[in-house]
Amino acid sequence: MFADTKLFYAISALIAIGIVFSLSLSAFTVLYLDYASYHFFIRQLIVGMLGIFIIWFISRLNPNRIILGNLSTFEVIGFFIFFSSFLLMIIMQFLPASIVPVTGGAKRWIRLGGISLSPVEFFKIGFVFFLAWSFTRKIDNNKKRLKDEFKILFPYFILFGMAVFLIAILQKDLGQVVVLTLVLMILATFAGTSKKFFGTIGVVGIILVVLAIISQPHRIRRFQSWWVTNQDFILSILPSNIAEFMRISDAEEPYQITHSLNAIYHGGFFGVGLGNGTFKLGFLSEVHTDFVLAGIAEEIGFVGILAITYLMIYIIYRIFRVSSRSENKVYHLFALGVGSIITLAFLMNAYGITSITPIKGIAVPFLSYGGSSVLALCVGIGMVLMISKKADLS
Repeated sequence: MFADTKLFYAISALIAIGIVFSLSLSAFTVLYLDYASYHFFIRQLIVGMLGIFIIWFISRLNPNRIILGNLSTFEVIGFFIFFSSFLLMIIMQFLPASIVPVTGGAKRWIRLGGISLSPVEFFKIGFVFFLAWSFTRKIDNNKKRLKDEFKILFPYFILFGMAVFLIAILQKDLGQVVVLTLVLMILATFAGTSKKFFGTIGVVGIILVVLAIISQPHRIRRFQSWWVTNQDFILSILPSNIAEFMRISDAEEPYQITHSLNAIYHGGFFGVGLGNGTFKLGFLSEVHTDFVLAGIAEEIGFVGILAITYLMIYIIYRIFRVSSRSENKVYHLFALGVGSIITLAFLMNAYGITSITPIKGIAVPFLSYGGSSVLALCVGIGMVLMISKKADLS
């Protein structure tokens, strides 16, 4: 059995909550697309149960057991996820539209029958493993010149550049690139790189994000929509001449954000009741996916969202606890990376639906409808629980 049973039960509870709201929040979408009444619920129930089984199965394995050449169980699983997902992201660009449909001008999902797979979700877990495994061998805590650090990490920049091209350019998914960039910075820092290197990479990352935004018209429109919503407050603290220069007057406030904020406000303190939300009835699209927190806030209110947030924080705490108490540096960095992915995804989505930051299209971990996100995270959690047996959690 795995060491951290509390993490297992907390994840299972969050998955169960996601299954319940996949039924409640998808009511209008089911009618609009003429699906069976329990279409989304049944699919998410199957994914949720499969995800819990994956966590349980992987967690029972011995991470240190050598099973292939010199590779341990933990390494075999990690390398398989990394290379298979990376290969799929390349191959899917050459597959016909019958298998990889074009959605929003990009190929993001592989569809076989009634099953859809998003390789990028699994790549994030594989990427974390590869960085943890490789950084442990390449980076130490000895002080080095900035030039030497760049030489050590240059191959990773090449790999990351390839991933950025596949995800941000071909799949037009900037949100996932932001997550990967931040995870790369976090793991490189905890692996032993200097603060100066961290700051340099941060500046370069910001420049690349800005270039990625201005290179695509739809990203410019999305940023303008966010700016219109927040500009009055921001510009009020700036000098009048600068404020007038930065003001945008010919862009409309974003439809989705307006209804998202209204849904949250309508929920009040205790919510309107499970299943009684109104903004999910055609006003707020994608409410069971990207805007699931807004839909949940309307139905179970501030108290319900507070409870879910506490559960999410508790899960993140348990993962970081495994990381901090793992003597094996690969295990330490891997758990840290998985916890960082969950943290960043939750914050980016929560900030996006409340207009604190622009919408990135990032799913809420374990709550948003979608099999790939849930299953990929379950694989990551299973690996964290697997290595928790080797950590001192007493």
